[in-house]
Amino acid sequence: MPPVEPGHDVNAAELAATDERWMRHALALASRAEREDDEVPVGAVLVSADGNVLGEGWNRNITDHDPTAHAEIVAMRQAGMRLGNHRMLGCTLYVTLEPCAMCAMAMVHARIARVVFGAWDPKTGAAGSVFDLLADPRHNHRVVVQGGVMAADAGARTTWRRCRQPAIESCRPTSARICGVVRAILYPATGPQARAFSATNSSCTA
Repeated sequence: MPPVEPGHDVNAAELAATDERWMRHALALASRAEREDDEVPVGAVLVSADGNVLGEGWNRNITDHDPTAHAEIVAMRQAGMRLGNHRMLGCTLYVTLEPCAMCAMAMVHARIARVVFGAWDPKTGAAGSVFDLLADPRHNHRVVVQGGVMAADAGARTTWRRCRQPAIESCRPTSARICGVVRAILYPATGPQARAFSATNSSCTA
């Protein structure tokens, strides 16, 4: 069943089933983000009014050295190239995490009909958590929002990632102490060799 445009009469159970189906697709993309690129696991898929995938992707900020390469932006860029148009009328964007302000405004500019997201983002969410940009009546286009679809599954991915980061960071002071010991043993003096060692191993700091 294709996504439903706002105002179209549809059975609520059918709509919920459609949303869950595409959210599972987005969750699979999120898993690939972490497995293939070691990115924050957020996935997105943009679906046309007749149920065709126009674009999909996952976070690529780290991989592409691009602060704008969120999953939603990646999917919309693909869709724009496929459509040959910057407008994506009647389309639904499914994303595993509540969109940020950047992505929310890109959806407004693209004239996306509806966004469906999984987990709420209490830090930077712009679809109701921190900001409510998509519902702002001052915009010349309103995006219909459905949040919390498969929220537990979507939230588990991002929560696990956030919990893992402190464990990785906690290793760095230990590495720094080891480097300090090696420096003291090999180059106890403060001459050129000691300075050269410090410069070469400048990353070994707490």
